[in-house]
Amino acid sequence: MNPFAEPDVPIAAFAGIPTYARLPHSRDLTGVDVAVVGVPFDGTVTYRSGGRLGPRAVRTASGIVGGYNPAQAVAPFKELRCVDYGDVPVVPGNTERSHAAIERTVRRVLDAGATPLLFGGDHSCTLAHLRAFREAGPVAVIDLDAHTDCADEYFGERYSHGSWLRRAIEEGLVDPSVSIQIGLRGSVDGPETYASARDELGLEYVTTDDVRGRIAETAALVRERVGDRPVFLSLDLDVVDPAFAPGTGTPEPGGLMSYETISLLRQLGPLDFVGFDIMELVPAYDAGEITAVLAGNLGFELLCLLARRRRAASDGAAGAVAAGAVPGPAL
Repeated sequence: MNPFAEPDVPIAAFAGIPTYARLPHSRDLTGVDVAVVGVPFDGTVTYRSGGRLGPRAVRTASGIVGGYNPAQAVAPFKELRCVDYGDVPVVPGNTERSHAAIERTVRRVLDAGATPLLFGGDHSCTLAHLRAFREAGPVAVIDLDAHTDCADEYFGERYSHGSWLRRAIEEGLVDPSVSIQIGLRGSVDGPETYASARDELGLEYVTTDDVRGRIAETAALVRERVGDRPVFLSLDLDVVDPAFAPGTGTPEPGGLMSYETISLLRQLGPLDFVGFDIMELVPAYDAGEITAVLAGNLGFELLCLLARRRRAASDGAAGAVAAGAVPGPAL
């Protein structure tokens, strides 16, 4: 039995100290495959604040997350050793020091050989998440978002939740030639907003209008663009229509339904995911915890992608040994 998968004594979804999906809380990463980390910082938002309370909200709402995913045919908490690592010790009001703390925490997870699943928090934190991967070289990024987050500055500030992706590309953390944004929509400053993401920065993007009704085609496009590169997936909850996710910082009408978002994620296997974050959960604007519940379930779907890849690699190696071949590295 996986000691990380099930508590000795089962507890009800509404009982006990909240951790993500009722996983054990541990700062010991020995033998851990996945560390769930809260990133309670929202110091760069330009509209609604309150994302600092997002990690706490998703932990409470994720108590109903089960163990088996029938759509992906996998039980991630049995296939993977997962823990809730707790929160980053951010510094309220100080972006630089908070980002440094976030980078150190994620680096600690990576050094232990674990994959981070991060819940925020405003989207500027993703820059710090990606800085932790610096030594491994630029990664591909799949960004599900209503906005490009490629502004050069906001109110004279270069570091904000609307500029993190441009900064990450400038710092050499992201390879834009294999990265893609999904779900862009809403009013923008002008026609150059989208054009600059593609023409200036080299990103590809797919608008919500392009995705709607073409989930399978969109997933195929993403898989083709990313290829076999290590990929970090970042999901801003405003990619989902506010009817399904009202608890977010910059809501945009006309977004993806929760079903469409989940369906898209399920079709992104078997990409080589090295990390995930789910950002911009603002519980003060939530309704009946529907956004927090969605965030918790989106995290579960992402863990299922990891578990499926692990299983495929294991099955492939076993098949190679049975055939008398020398098994290659895990995919």
